[in-house]
Amino acid sequence: MTIPPADPRYMLSLARGLAVFEALAELGPGQSVARIAEATGLARAVCTRCLFTLEEEGYVESRDRRYALRPSVLRLAAGYMGEHSLPALAQPLLDRLRDAVGESASLGVIDRSEVLYLARASRDRIMAVGLHVGSRLPLANSSMGRVLLAQLPDEDRTRMLSDRPPVAHTPRTLTNTNAVMEELTRVKHDGYALVDQELDLGLRSIAVPVRARDGRVVAAMNVGAHALRVSMADMTGTILPQLTATARELGAQLS
Repeated sequence: MTIPPADPRYMLSLARGLAVFEALAELGPGQSVARIAEATGLARAVCTRCLFTLEEEGYVESRDRRYALRPSVLRLAAGYMGEHSLPALAQPLLDRLRDAVGESASLGVIDRSEVLYLARASRDRIMAVGLHVGSRLPLANSSMGRVLLAQLPDEDRTRMLSDRPPVAHTPRTLTNTNAVMEELTRVKHDGYALVDQELDLGLRSIAVPVRARDGRVVAAMNVGAHALRVSMADMTGTILPQLTATARELGAQLS
């Protein structure tokens, strides 16, 4: 948990409760108070009170002192994931793109210095860890992350890369911040990001921005493929035009 801002409007107890809530969402079911305290950096007594409150409100259940989220948490996402939301509008387009190129397609946004997956149409599992709605990837070494970073002012890029510095996931990973910044300049100029096996050996991905009708970049869309199946030339020559057209079609639906 981060140190709260020195602002009288900031409600520390609510922030602590949300930290416990998010830890349960990330860790999965069957978590002990000790594990949640470790994940959040909060005292066990604080976690116990938060869990008790969440359980009384119907968002958490416990069995043998192990805690898990209840299905009622889906009510919290209903407003964002409604039928006219960005993920809902994107899903049929991603499904169509996947069928057209024969590879997985995804939509993501920046959330807390990471890429958060909002929608996905999967062909198969490419990475060692399967991706799904709610998955997070580092901004610096993912194609969607680079597209989204490239649209930001330099000071915002620098801050986000400082919050989550690039780390080596494979021997191909760009870990030098200056090199990443140079790559972001190229991405902004070219209008797309192509990442070759920086997150997982065998994974290539290409991403483009999704712009609303007023020109704002509201998300990124990508296609990921196995390196043995799709060449770099195919990524730019065959997949990129269809990806770009799909992103434009989604953007045209956004006010």
